[in-house]
Amino acid sequence: MLQIRRDLVDEMIAHARRDHPDEACGMLPGPEGSDRPERFVPMTNFARSPNFYQFDSMEQIRLKREMDGNGEEPVVIYHSHTMTEAYPSRTDVDLAGEPGAHYVLLSTRHPEETELRSYRIVAGEVTEEPVEVVESYLFSHTGADDVPDRH
Repeated sequence: MLQIRRDLVDEMIAHARRDHPDEACGMLPGPEGSDRPERFVPMTNFARSPNFYQFDSMEQIRLKREMDGNGEEPVVIYHSHTMTEAYPSRTDVDLAGEPGAHYVLLSTRHPEETELRSYRIVAGEVTEEPVEVVESYLFSHTGADDVPDRH
């Protein structure tokens, strides 16, 4: 399951809408081993295409160096589909090179709504996973009864 903060979802949707009719793309890095996206990093779609995305290689190198220096990894890799549902294309599956990442797809094919779905893509196998949008990661794994008592 992908657990993601609402502000990060809102930023991905805004980016996808801003770049429409071209596909938008980017990453949400987070601390290594945490499986928790922490920050929004929009990338340039070098292909500038409505049906294909390609990270700008120089931006990707800079982001990789930045993440390495911060002890981060790509927790979410996202892109939009402008004419189809939010499901990985054969090309998306072939290019998925981060087996630990959540691949989030946003469909902007309908002007009034944005479909958001998340997948794990490992060795060409696509598995859809639930998405839980939270306001904060603090206490998100616990129920209200698990909030510490004040003394």
